[in-house]
Amino acid sequence: MSLELQGVTRKFGNLAVLEDFSLECPSGAVSVLLGPSGCGKTTILNLLAGLLEPDAGTIRLGGKTARESRVSYLFQDPRLLPWMTVEKNLDFVLSPDIPPPERKDLIARHLRRVSLQEAAGKYPAELSGGMARRTSMARAFIFESETLLMDEPFQGLDLPLKFDFIRSFEEALRRDPKTTLFVTHDMEEALMLGDEIHVLSNPPAKIRLSLVHPVPRAERFPGHEGFSALERKLFDALRQ
Repeated sequence: MSLELQGVTRKFGNLAVLEDFSLECPSGAVSVLLGPSGCGKTTILNLLAGLLEPDAGTIRLGGKTARESRVSYLFQDPRLLPWMTVEKNLDFVLSPDIPPPERKDLIARHLRRVSLQEAAGKYPAELSGGMARRTSMARAFIFESETLLMDEPFQGLDLPLKFDFIRSFEEALRRDPKTTLFVTHDMEEALMLGDEIHVLSNPPAKIRLSLVHPVPRAERFPGHEGFSALERKLFDALRQ
């Protein structure tokens, strides 16, 4: 399912965050939006999720409007329901048509994939920050959708935890491919995850640079020799 914004304008009062903005993200790829805070990255995600309406232009997810589509959304914070256990937070997003035995098996499988099977009965207040993030990722993947939107979900994590979370995400994506749009202001995250990377300007946002990552996702690691030339290109675009 491809993601398309064509000629999109979105204003907040007198501030035009997007003005005649166009972007296409190919089906099955991880596309990254890289840019400074306030440049419109989250606004683009919220438009695709149907949480905002454009003032002008069209938005399509696999030929459907944002309102007609089903998307998974990973936010900057886990946003777990505090009165529900980990297991119930996942169960909450499942279709009511799925019978109880199948629901239980499905939840157990997704918790095993993020190493949380022992935490199924815990409440969010009992989880570490990393466990809460992994729960939110499991919830995003158990939800029946073809599109995943990610709004800086690694923000605030220390490096070992961040890279562990990235590897868990990559494994989940390998098992359950989704067309993904990932927002960040971190070049290393963009180079680790992005199949294509788009650098945005300050508002009204324009695409300063688009590049396709030449290193296969499975071969990417911090300090990869193939990253240095890409980092220079991204840095030059960001500082314009």
